[in-house]
Amino acid sequence: MGGWVEGDPVGNRVFLDLPAFRPERGGVLPSVRVAYETWGTLAADGSNAVLVEHALTGDSHVVGPAGPGHATAGWWDGLIGPGAPLDTGRFFVVCANVLGGCQGTTGPSTLAPDDGPWGSRFPEVTVGDQVRVEAAVADALGISRWACVVGGSMGGMRALEWAVAMPDRVATLFFLASGAVASADQIGTQTTQQTAIRADPRWAGGDFDRADPPVDGLGIARRIAHLTYRSAFELGERFGTVVQDDGRYAVSSYLDHHAHKLARRFDAGSYVLLTEAMNSWDVGRGRGGVEAALATVTARAVVAGVDSDRLYPIEQQRQVADALGVPLHVIASPYGHDGFLIETEAVGRLLRGLLDGS
Repeated sequence: MGGWVEGDPVGNRVFLDLPAFRPERGGVLPSVRVAYETWGTLAADGSNAVLVEHALTGDSHVVGPAGPGHATAGWWDGLIGPGAPLDTGRFFVVCANVLGGCQGTTGPSTLAPDDGPWGSRFPEVTVGDQVRVEAAVADALGISRWACVVGGSMGGMRALEWAVAMPDRVATLFFLASGAVASADQIGTQTTQQTAIRADPRWAGGDFDRADPPVDGLGIARRIAHLTYRSAFELGERFGTVVQDDGRYAVSSYLDHHAHKLARRFDAGSYVLLTEAMNSWDVGRGRGGVEAALATVTARAVVAGVDSDRLYPIEQQRQVADALGVPLHVIASPYGHDGFLIETEAVGRLLRGLLDGS
């Protein structure tokens, strides 16, 4: 129950131990362990490396089957492999579990120096902090410049932060289904999810028993979130007002399934921490505003969104595209925000075009 913990099967993860890290908003982590996965072979000059950035409940397992160490199959199946958009005969692809996550990278569920979980003591982290940790991973791997940084949703935030904070280290940028700054609607939705988790009596201020975590609160948070990930049209077409034999509405049964599925593999502390990092996201903070920040980007970019996305609506991607002076690519999909993961053929075409220079 919950995220990956020391002693669980490693699966395809590789671990990197980094020295002390100071988040920008205070506190210190005496060390940081990062879990990551790679595909393909790094060129001698490091020029063929691509960084894939996962979303909120993703992890380093972008592609590949479920199995020991991996509770679910890869979350972006079809993106990486021989002949895939990220062709492993051409590229060396890296995906790291984010700082504050729960799938092998240091987060609230990992052990502090006193051998107890960090829990509520884990310092607040920002998207900028997460990218600084990823930069340390790149350094350790001998990657001075990414051929491409790819990210959607929360991953898009980190991709954009890379392009702004370290423009000389990003050749191309694939920014998908995300925004340059958190909106009031997104913050409101995510703080409501956090409230659901904190209202679970087992939350215990964030210092809960890992053997008895606040799965009820986390499940409610997931139900709320999942409604924003799909479109009203799709839910209506799939479920309508059908009532199952067990008395539940079919759509309620669907949400129950996703709630229980997440509780089996994700840590509630990480969920609160990461949604708070998303709430604080603003690429223009301390940089003179969004337009000024994006003016520093030198990467050749593709910006894309999903036409039915009600969590990160097209207007947010248009802001980024206009500031970067590139066209906005709109992916037609009935699936809402999750369309960025589901419409792999359309996403793949755009990614291939970017990498091929067309």
